[in-house]
Amino acid sequence: MPKSRIRKKADDYTPPATKKATNIKLTSRSWVAPVMLAMFLIGLAWIVVFYVTDGQLPIDPLGNWNIVVGFGFIAAGFGVSTQWK
Repeated sequence: MPKSRIRKKADDYTPPATKKATNIKLTSRSWVAPVMLAMFLIGLAWIVVFYVTDGQLPIDPLGNWNIVVGFGFIAAGFGVSTQWK
């Protein structure tokens, strides 16, 4: 059985240039997570209180619009979540 040939490496190989790491400046967004969670919980609590009290609370004159207010808080929480990095 013949012996396989060994490939010779080219002597003129130069490795690619190394890239320098660039500093990424991140702004402090530590407020985003607590505000987002607070909005979610306020919206959820608003809707739960509305259903548990048969529409008497949180704001009686709003009636069924209390559900819209609760979902508004939840939507605001999603809006705040877009600022999270």
